[in-house]
Amino acid sequence: MSRSHHLRSLSALAATAFVAAAGPVLAAGQASATDSAACQSATVQYRIVGADGNVLGADWTSQGGFHQWDTVPGTVEVRLAPDQSVGESCKYPVSLAEYTTEGSNWYTSGHQTMVDKATVYLTAKDVAGSQETWQQLKVKSPDCYGQIDLYGDDVTYDGGTGEGHGPLPYEPDNITTPYHLIAAWNGGDKECTPSTPDSPTPTPTQPASAPPATPSTPADSTPPAEESTPPASPKPSTTPPTSAHVPPLKSTPSPSPKATPNGGNQPLAETGSSAPVGLIAGGAALVIALGAGGVYAAGRARRSS
Repeated sequence: MSRSHHLRSLSALAATAFVAAAGPVLAAGQASATDSAACQSATVQYRIVGADGNVLGADWTSQGGFHQWDTVPGTVEVRLAPDQSVGESCKYPVSLAEYTTEGSNWYTSGHQTMVDKATVYLTAKDVAGSQETWQQLKVKSPDCYGQIDLYGDDVTYDGGTGEGHGPLPYEPDNITTPYHLIAAWNGGDKECTPSTPDSPTPTPTQPASAPPATPSTPADSTPPAEESTPPASPKPSTTPPTSAHVPPLKSTPSPSPKATPNGGNQPLAETGSSAPVGLIAGGAALVIALGAGGVYAAGRARRSS
């Protein structure tokens, strides 16, 4: 066999060894991430229960909007509507919040103050069907102007700052909280704060010797004619939008990985800038060096023979 033929054979062997070493690394980068079932929005149903345990109004409804209460809805039962596919790990927060207001409806509610709030988490067990299950929300009953909101998250809309808090609803500035509002009720027949101060204000008295001053008006002066001002038109306003479709509870972010690659185990094959290029190059160089040594040994054997 000629020297050139030996060289070609060893070069092909080196190339084959390099491809065999690099092949698993490139193939590993094409592996797809594990798919997980995502939780979708779900439809909530509710009903109002009186102090005697009897249902007030419609039984299990998803009707939204703002309602004027005849009886304060201090207790509300909630469930997920039937014929829904809900994952076993999905949770849906539903809250009931009570506010005092400055009027008996949304348009006159003005400044609101949160008084009470309750939250439950609906799961697949609370889907209406053969097994009738639900959960109950209860807040304090207002004894003055108030608003009660049923909504699909667990945020406390009390005007506080930080995680878990949100802005108070305020009609004049169109702050339409809570978000994910399902339904709301307004009512009441009296102000929540007395209109008169607690301590009476003393009435000033004039000295008896000082007669009341009478302003003098020049004979030739006449008061200016009053300009007629048209009454101000009320500011257009609408009630906040409502929907019985509520989002699932946000998942907790996974903890950050440790600094040790792969938890101290053998490194996995990767592609891209983080791939072990040095390891591949080193293996290829070793194979080429062995091939060159084989060529040199074959040449010396031929000359000696």
